[in-house]
Amino acid sequence: MSAPSERPLVSIRPDGPVRILTIDHPPVNVLARPVLDALQNAIDRVDRDPAARVVVLASAAEKAFAAGANIREMAEMTPAEARVHGARGQAVTRAIERLPLPVLAAVHGVCLGGGCEIALACDFVVASPDATFGQPEINLGVTPGWGGSQRLARRIGAARARRWIFTGRPVPAEQARAEGWVDRVVPRAELLPATLELARELAAKPALALAAAKYEIQRAVDPSLDSDLAYELDLWARLFGTPDQRAGMRAFLEKRPFEPRDRSDWDETAQGFPWGADPGGSGDVGAIGKRKRQ
Repeated sequence: MSAPSERPLVSIRPDGPVRILTIDHPPVNVLARPVLDALQNAIDRVDRDPAARVVVLASAAEKAFAAGANIREMAEMTPAEARVHGARGQAVTRAIERLPLPVLAAVHGVCLGGGCEIALACDFVVASPDATFGQPEINLGVTPGWGGSQRLARRIGAARARRWIFTGRPVPAEQARAEGWVDRVVPRAELLPATLELARELAAKPALALAAAKYEIQRAVDPSLDSDLAYELDLWARLFGTPDQRAGMRAFLEKRPFEPRDRSDWDETAQGFPWGADPGGSGDVGAIGKRKRQ
């Protein structure tokens, strides 16, 4: 008798014209490379499905929508390796935005880091009261790298985005709703039904006009998003290999406090960043800083 096949990391279930994509990587849907690849493949499949009208992104994990990227996978990455990995995460979030169908996230439990960035790329977010959002990357010596720094500021404003990203504090669902991040908070038992209710309402609209509206609004809010995502990826990748990134991620994996370094070696570690001198000694900002200012 053959062994039963493993469950897919991301399943696709039809509900009339709605496609429910469910992330299933227990216990908390850590977004390791295979999970990202499976999510990208699922989005591509829905894009090719002529009967699909709306997508709902959900989770099979009891305690999480997605707990973020795999820190063990990233801890020893070089800047070049981090750039490749960051581009993989950005590709998934960009695919969600570019899908010419509305994408709704049904969020419960932990939704942090990369999980938060995936939800940010969706058109609507419905959450249960136990949902917790956040961008805690600062506590690991890095920043959001899958679009979080760009989309969060656009969604809730720069001042609130600074509080989220600079502090890394978790944000409960009701606060996220009050700040305009979450569209609706409903009891946990009603989370998927409420999300599907909105999905079915949207599925009844003309598909071509809905796709045009999605792109028009994205253009109004994010006319320079592609170049801004490239800027985010530059900075994020450069942070890999720095002392704080190495120490912060090791401390996380070893479940101990992280004590950031002082700025005594600032001149050396800041080279190549927009606030640091370039390695050639001209004293000018780095290439990424010059491009951003132009």
